[in-house]
Amino acid sequence: MTIKLKKLVSVAAMLPLLGGMGLAGAQDAQEPMKVGFIYSSPIGDAGWNTQQDLGRQEVEKTFGDKVVTKYIESVPENADGERVIRGLAREGHKLIFTTSFGYMNPTLKVAREFPDVKFVHSTGYQTAPNVAITSARLYEGSYLAGVLAGKMTDSNVAGYVAAFPIPIVLQGINAFAQGMRSVNPDARVRVVWVNTWFDPGKERHAALALIKNGADVVTHHTNSTAIVQAAEDEGVYAIAYNSDMHKFGPNAHIGAATHHWGKYFSDKTREVMEGTWKADSTLGGIKEQMVDFGSYGGKVPADIKQYVEDQKAGIIAGTTAPFAGPVTDRDGTIRVAAGSVMTDKDLGVMDYFVEGVEGTLPKKN
Repeated sequence: MTIKLKKLVSVAAMLPLLGGMGLAGAQDAQEPMKVGFIYSSPIGDAGWNTQQDLGRQEVEKTFGDKVVTKYIESVPENADGERVIRGLAREGHKLIFTTSFGYMNPTLKVAREFPDVKFVHSTGYQTAPNVAITSARLYEGSYLAGVLAGKMTDSNVAGYVAAFPIPIVLQGINAFAQGMRSVNPDARVRVVWVNTWFDPGKERHAALALIKNGADVVTHHTNSTAIVQAAEDEGVYAIAYNSDMHKFGPNAHIGAATHHWGKYFSDKTREVMEGTWKADSTLGGIKEQMVDFGSYGGKVPADIKQYVEDQKAGIIAGTTAPFAGPVTDRDGTIRVAAGSVMTDKDLGVMDYFVEGVEGTLPKKN
């Protein structure tokens, strides 16, 4: 069973509904457990929140009438987000998934107010006694996207539409460049920042600018289908991110890095039900089936597809690593020595571009 609020036209208008229900009493043993989800943009037909919501649907399929899920989409990553999270807790949700980076501080704040509610925050880095965090090695899919781009490009230029200059996004950009240059040492990756997770107009404008400046393959770390659609209109290749976006650009779409959350969401739900929940940190990748790469377009030759699949098999086997040394940043500093592999700790604070990446990189204040 699902309870949904389709779009936050005005978060303020919802507050009486969310805040006026009071603290939930002890849940009857026969009642379904309430599980809440908040998304930063519309679910849509493809993208980050589409994949998150597919994970929510898997929770419903796994537990049937033992759970009632509720989702709220287009929740701002600010004080309004905090109020929505608090509203879900007040409604009696025993487990709340906050699925975007900007929800980290609001989640931690609300969690302190509701110690008996369990929270899971996606892509963050701070836990608490009742807050677990999860992310994925999204960069593994981006690396394979780069390998495919390096094999398919004629101009040796790829375009990358990026949301925010935070570590998880920089990991993807740099992994893409590493993959592209592993098969095409002359390749360059040009980056345009849009400073939003979801704005189809801005994303399209950025993609068109990159194509105009020589990119014959474009990809992204944003949440809409605009990049694939722009590539379709301009007659260049596109590699989708988060979801398979083939139907939005059947001629342009040559592959997709996809992300899968259903098993993880179901595992955390089961832990709450069974009283085994832990405030842990989970980081899974292709091997753990939280990330995948595929959905190849018809224009990809069989030998190139097989090459990319072989690289994927290497990641699963541990013989291929996107950030195996030597890794040098674009200023010439060696970040990973030959024979070593970048650690999760170093990946978590990545704040630079590797060799082959072009574009501005805003610095932290």
